[in-house]
Amino acid sequence: MGPRPGPMDRLKGFIKLLRPPNCLMMSFAVVVGAVVACGGLPSDRLVELALGCITGFSLLAASNALNDYYDREIDAINEPNRPIPSGLVRPWEAIALSLVLTAIGLSSAYLTSLPCFITALIAAAVADSYVTIGKRTGLLGNAMVSFCVAIPFAYGSLIALGDVTNLVALFASMAFLANLGREVNKGIVDIPGDAAKGIRTVAVSLGPKAAAGLAAAFYLTAVGLSIIPILHGTVSWAYIPPIIITDAGFTWASISIARDQSRENAKRVKNAVLLWMTTGMVSFVAGSML
Repeated sequence: MGPRPGPMDRLKGFIKLLRPPNCLMMSFAVVVGAVVACGGLPSDRLVELALGCITGFSLLAASNALNDYYDREIDAINEPNRPIPSGLVRPWEAIALSLVLTAIGLSSAYLTSLPCFITALIAAAVADSYVTIGKRTGLLGNAMVSFCVAIPFAYGSLIALGDVTNLVALFASMAFLANLGREVNKGIVDIPGDAAKGIRTVAVSLGPKAAAGLAAAFYLTAVGLSIIPILHGTVSWAYIPPIIITDAGFTWASISIARDQSRENAKRVKNAVLLWMTTGMVSFVAGSML
């Protein structure tokens, strides 16, 4: 046995368990949804928007902690440095933290509005269903994750207007497709552990090449959708520069994963796609506000 982890190591383990950058992106997506719906920050809904950000952050963090609990044996093969297999976080602590964060997220949603509470409840149910059951279903499980990535945009629109606008729905669809590509792409990275535990991802079932082709198709479909707001004149000129960068990034990701399905390259592409998803959200905001 190695040395017992100290308090700071344990704290770092808990932070890593929650994946704060991803959670912050979820909160940002809520803000983006509200901005796109209103054409700017809804000044009369700032308290509700802050609660929405807390909901987005907390529910994703809760799902991440629960995911690591259920994935602890797979991570021991694929990612032995993850907090639970490395011993920094005990399995029961991950469950307890997930429960607390879920309570925080749903309470914030309840304080926002009834439609927001119902939406948050559905999102949390889908996320937990994925972690406990859906993950083994492969592509369906990937779609469940991507639904949870897309829903914050609609959530922000609900906060701002009490409804989901067509433009927000389009941007949410782009986020869904981009993340669906990323999830299929991620399956290539996780083949060793997934195959050992019977998780039937596209990469495990059909092989890395098929998974790469499907991931590239989802990325490029998201790129195709990005042109629609320009053709319809529903965004300003400021949308164009960041969406060009985003589309170039997704095109590169498509070509790269189609050419090289090695675990190292699949991991590189998977990580880069998070950057392109972020610049995509910047384009949504810029095109709606400027």
